[in-house]
Amino acid sequence: MSDTPSVRAAASPSAVPATTTAPPGGTLPSLRFGYGTNGLADLRLDDALALLADLGYDGVGLTLDHMHLDPLAPDLAARTRRVAQRLEALGLGVTVETGARYVLDPRRKHGPSLLDPDPDDRARRTDLLARAVRVAADLGAHAVHCFSGTVPAGTDTDTAWKRLAESLAPVLDAAASAGVPLAVEPEPGHLLATLADFHHLRRALGDPELLGLTLDIGHCQCLEPLSPADCVRAAAPWLRHVQIEDMRRGVHEHLPFGEGEIDFPPVLAALAATGYQGLTVVELPRHSHAGPHFAAHSLPFLRQAERTAAIAQPGPAEGFQQTAPPHGAPSTTPEGSSR
Repeated sequence: MSDTPSVRAAASPSAVPATTTAPPGGTLPSLRFGYGTNGLADLRLDDALALLADLGYDGVGLTLDHMHLDPLAPDLAARTRRVAQRLEALGLGVTVETGARYVLDPRRKHGPSLLDPDPDDRARRTDLLARAVRVAADLGAHAVHCFSGTVPAGTDTDTAWKRLAESLAPVLDAAASAGVPLAVEPEPGHLLATLADFHHLRRALGDPELLGLTLDIGHCQCLEPLSPADCVRAAAPWLRHVQIEDMRRGVHEHLPFGEGEIDFPPVLAALAATGYQGLTVVELPRHSHAGPHFAAHSLPFLRQAERTAAIAQPGPAEGFQQTAPPHGAPSTTPEGSSR
C-alpha cells in the first residue's frame, strides 16, 4: 500500500433502493470509523487503543483473545472495567468481536464452532459468545459480532442449520437480557456465507429483535451477487456492525485499501444514507505485523472516499449484478475459511 493511496470514485449502479436518504439539499451524516485489534495483535491492548485515538479513529473492533482482554482468564469483570475506563478516557466507541483464531483450542483454528458434532464443544463456543455479550454490556459496546463456522465433515446442511439455531438461542437470550445486539457475519466458506443465509437463520429463529447483521464490505465483493453498495442498501434494516477492507472477486483475502477491486465512495455513500451510526471497522488481520502503518494509512483513505462520495453527483440507477462464485468457494484461497 502506498503512502498516498488513490480512491476510486466512479459511482456503482444501484439495483436496490436505499432504506433512507438525506433530505433534499442536505448532507449525509459522517460515518464512525474504527480499526480491529486483530490487526494490531503485536501491540499491547492499551498501546493499541492509544494509537487509534491518536490517529483520530472513532472506535475499535475489540477481538477478545489471549493478548487482548482474554475472555477465559481470571478476573474478567475487573479487567473489563479497566478497559471500559480506558475507552471512555480516550473517547473511543467499541464493538466486541469474537473471531480469535485459537482462543478456545490451541490446535484448531476457530474451533470448536457452533456446528461441531460434539454438543459439549458447541457449548464451549456458546459460552464464549455469552461471555462476549456480558463484556460488551460492561464496555458499552454497540454490538457483539460472531459467525457460524464451517460445516464439519460428514454433517449435512439441515443438521448444521439446526445446530446453529440451537447454539445461538441461549446467546440471544443473554443478548436480550443485556440489551446488546448479536451481529452475525456472513463468512465465505462458512455455513452462513451470504446475506441470503443470514435471512434463512433469521427466519428459523423467529426473527428475534436482538439478532442483527455484521456486514463485511470485502465479503460482498468476494461472494455476493449484488455490488457492495447494493449489499449495504439491501442489508440496511439489520445492520448492527460493519467491517471494511479491500478485496477481489472470488478471492477471500483481506487487502489494504487500494489493492483490491472495491470502489469505496459509492459504498460509503450508501452506508451513510442508511443512517447507520455504529462503527465501520477496518479488518486487516493478516497485516498485524505492520498494524500501526496500516492503521495510519487506512483512516485518511476512508475519509477521502467519504469526501468524494459527498461531492459526487448522483446518477441514474441501473440494474447491476455480479456473477456469483459457487457458494463458499472462496474458502479455498490462501486467506482460509475465515480470518
